[in-house]
Amino acid sequence: MEITDDLVEHIAHLARLEFEGEKKEAIKADLTKIIGFVDQLNAVDTEGVEPLIFMTNSINVLREDEVKETITQVEALKNAPHKDSDYFKIPKVLKK
Repeated sequence: MEITDDLVEHIAHLARLEFEGEKKEAIKADLTKIIGFVDQLNAVDTEGVEPLIFMTNSINVLREDEVKETITQVEALKNAPHKDSDYFKIPKVLKK
């Protein structure tokens, strides 16, 4: 596949980008390299190779949930610029 100025401009338009001069040439060179890498992958014989679904054989390796108190309510409110007993006070953001 040949990377032309028209193709670069079309991709740039779709991505809402603009490339001029040296940057356009750099993008053309990068796209040409990417196409070359994909062609190398297409050349690999994958006949008989099963698709890789999971990266490891491990199933549902999760840690146990442990409830911990990391910060108390008093500590959380300690440096609040505005507070009302147990709550942070913030400016009104909704209109009635």
